[in-house]
Amino acid sequence: MNVEYFISKRIISAKENKNVFSRPIIRITISAIALSVAVMLISLSVLEGFKSEITNKVISFGSHIQISNYQTSQSNSQIPLQITDSFLNSVHHPEITDIQPIVYDFGLVKTNDDFLGINLKGVSNSYNWDNISDKMVEGETLNSDSSIVISQYIANKLNLNLGDKIRVYFPALKNERINVRPFYICGLYSTSMSEFDETLTFVNISKLQKVKGWKKEEVSLIELLVSDFNRLDQISKSVSVSVEDYYNKNVKNVKELYPQIFDWLSLQDINVRVIIILMLLVAGVNIVSSLLILILEKTQFIGILKSLGTSNWSVRKIFLYNSMYLVTKGLIWGNAIAFIFLFLQYQFQIISLDEATYFMKTIPVSFNFFSFLLLNISTLVLCFLIMIVPTIVITKISAVKAIRFQ
Repeated sequence: MNVEYFISKRIISAKENKNVFSRPIIRITISAIALSVAVMLISLSVLEGFKSEITNKVISFGSHIQISNYQTSQSNSQIPLQITDSFLNSVHHPEITDIQPIVYDFGLVKTNDDFLGINLKGVSNSYNWDNISDKMVEGETLNSDSSIVISQYIANKLNLNLGDKIRVYFPALKNERINVRPFYICGLYSTSMSEFDETLTFVNISKLQKVKGWKKEEVSLIELLVSDFNRLDQISKSVSVSVEDYYNKNVKNVKELYPQIFDWLSLQDINVRVIIILMLLVAGVNIVSSLLILILEKTQFIGILKSLGTSNWSVRKIFLYNSMYLVTKGLIWGNAIAFIFLFLQYQFQIISLDEATYFMKTIPVSFNFFSFLLLNISTLVLCFLIMIVPTIVITKISAVKAIRFQ
């Protein structure tokens, strides 16, 4: 039988009037720990949700890895990338899940009242639209060679609607006529990210190949999707070794293509770390204060235990068990508060955001239970280590003086 644990349970469950002074302090301590844990969990969830949402949008309209030709400064036209069997074989990697040929071109959309330059992304019939389908606000993805998907921003700016016919003017080389191609708007998307919404459109790859006079195997670049985003850097380096050295191609991953976005996301990590550190300090200070008050209130009890031959470490363990109870109770309440808030936000989007600043309408949340469990365990361990220090006071208490203590 664990005597220290048994005595600690009796102290916790005691209802005598002698602990009237410590009872409100204990309640404040539990509340402070619960609030600190809730803030840490909510901050962590929002950060991971935010990073996941932004990363998903960037990858949906780009890719994990892009491979293209090196462009020279003297070149006025894009150099096509030749897709050959040997080249594709060099690209294959166990963790690459999809390879897509892409053709990019610049065009000018002109209406009766306005005009706008757009970037056209030519995709094949096998293009994976799954990541983009949730960004579609109206219509559908490409359904014919003459269809085009544009953003809601472009549609509003040019006063266009679903099903409208537009003409796209493509730049031409010297002594050549300007190419004009008609397209029918089949879908509208929205990402709330200016990098995509202001210019990017989707068309069939064969349409742009004809405009450029390219063959079927000639493209602007190929896009690669990987199975694990956390291993993107390693996979990108592996592909670079086989492609850059032998075929002299340019390999870039999404972090290199959009450094400003991912650098900004990295800064959010610092903010959350600061919040977690501050909340841990608040929880630590409160638990230390509560423990010292408990020791002060139970001074006579400590003297009696010592007079009966109980060791200092055994007495300390009694109060450590007592404090761990308070921490555990605070953790339970903190988790309950955090999960209720996160569930309500996930279901009903209670708190909204400025789309222009944060690229989304509401605060995103992520339920990464491994991160939550790790945070709870870390808080529990840290509080236990902090509590060891104030229990040193018990070793300085004299049994005779403690029994006489009033």
